[in-house]
Amino acid sequence: MRRWSELNRVERVGLYTRQSLYVVLWVFSGSVLLGNAVQLDPDPAVPMLVGGLAVTVLSTLLLMEMMRRHRAVDSLPWRRLTPLVLVSAAYLAVAATSWPAEARGSAVLVVVTSLALPLSMLPQFRSVVVLVLGGGLLFLLVGRQPLSFGAGVLVAASAAFSGRASMWLYGIVRELDEANDARARLAVAEERLRFSRDVHDILGRRLSTIAVQAELAATLSARGDERAAERMLEVRGVAHEALREARELARGYRATDLHKELEGARSLLRSAGIEVQLDVDNVPRAWHEPAGWVVLESVTNVLRHSSASVVKISYADGRLRVDNDGAHPNGSTDGSGLSGLRERLAPLGVTLAAHAYGSDRWLVEADFPGSGPLSATGSGQ
Repeated sequence: MRRWSELNRVERVGLYTRQSLYVVLWVFSGSVLLGNAVQLDPDPAVPMLVGGLAVTVLSTLLLMEMMRRHRAVDSLPWRRLTPLVLVSAAYLAVAATSWPAEARGSAVLVVVTSLALPLSMLPQFRSVVVLVLGGGLLFLLVGRQPLSFGAGVLVAASAAFSGRASMWLYGIVRELDEANDARARLAVAEERLRFSRDVHDILGRRLSTIAVQAELAATLSARGDERAAERMLEVRGVAHEALREARELARGYRATDLHKELEGARSLLRSAGIEVQLDVDNVPRAWHEPAGWVVLESVTNVLRHSSASVVKISYADGRLRVDNDGAHPNGSTDGSGLSGLRERLAPLGVTLAAHAYGSDRWLVEADFPGSGPLSATGSGQ
């Protein structure tokens, strides 16, 4: 059994919905049965309680099956439904023939609620109409009074509404979560497209320059022009520059713009349904690129390894903080991404720490000494 803190938002809503319906069923049945049992003689009271308990247990099993198959109910779960119908029919038959009016009323209340609550989750709306009318007929047959039909309709409609509305809300939450997942995947695809554009813009420009310079050098060489060697040296220089930029792109070490990283983080996190709070207006200009590295790695870890709902990125007194509320229990305290980032920041005098705190929070902190890398280097000497 997983702990509450280990569940994501959809699983928590599902668990809450199931437990709420169990409580509604058992509290209603228990209050009806016990409330009338204390006023009756033992002869009708004991079988009324035992039969009501059996009906409620079978209804709970049917309710569990219906919730497990929610949104995939293509037929009635006869394996769970048949025992409930048979026991309910026998229970009502005994109540109608040998029990006083109070006991009969309790029995039909429990049966109608126990049938209407789980069966209301059938996808067809006509099933709710059948349940409501059937509840009215059962009240009329057992209660033997004209007004009983209206009371039965009201009880069945209330139980059906509780079950159907609860699962409808749960379904909405699941659909929203699936939509957020789709948006997150789309954001990742957009990030890959942006990276491919970077490759095209940088390497395409360099390779075009190499092609033009090489063609010119070949032409000059064919003419015996001494400038051909100079052009080839330029080709070599452009090739080395293209190779360096390709390595930076592949390793993610390209020049980083803090404002672009913050805007990208905001867009990406919001696409995943995560609230973003930014307070980084006073980061020194010389620290923008290293701060961008921290933001990029931290946001990537949030999306990959957490179930956060809020991420706060702030800077004050030389410290950049990336805080989220979705740390998983027993998670790793340090990964290869953070270790690599720590190695990149160390030569600049920046220290990086990451740790969990509270019940579900994760914090990444980077200390930027002075006003920039030069002051950091100088302070360390």
